[in-house]
Amino acid sequence: MTNGISVDELAVQLLGKTADSLSRAERRVLESIHHREITSRNLDVPHGEDSTFGQRLADHVAAVGGSWGFIIGFAVVLFGWMLINSRLFESLDIGFDPYPFIFLNLMLSMLAAIQAPIIMMSQNRQGQKDRQAAAHDYEVNLRAELEIIRLHEKINLLQRDVARLVNAGTAEVSGK
Repeated sequence: MTNGISVDELAVQLLGKTADSLSRAERRVLESIHHREITSRNLDVPHGEDSTFGQRLADHVAAVGGSWGFIIGFAVVLFGWMLINSRLFESLDIGFDPYPFIFLNLMLSMLAAIQAPIIMMSQNRQGQKDRQAAAHDYEVNLRAELEIIRLHEKINLLQRDVARLVNAGTAEVSGK
């Protein structure tokens, strides 16, 4: 507890608002101050335990699809495809998709049609994590600001008490 001060009194004293007009984040921060609880927590904990298989797969596909290794490997496969199906190897009779590479275009279209929504799912999850982190950062920053305000008030009280004691000591010395 904070010196017997209620959350409602803290709201008025620190934020200048009534308890009814507080947002959920402000109320949580004031309650943590009131109960002397820590506001910060580690949000960078792996989410593997609470993620579904599809979510983990989407994250993995996005991680692989957005890497230089994938881009370079994919470029090698594409150039290899085009080389095998070019007129250069026509005498070996190994080509199966002659120019203009219609089957290659079909494969690329199918890959894009499948990969794009999977990457979007991963980005949506990352956006949600970012919003949660931003909300948490706001709470921690608000808590820090409120604690600084409280410390300033305590220092001001101490300065007044010291000044009063110095003045009383000076008056006592001069009165002797």
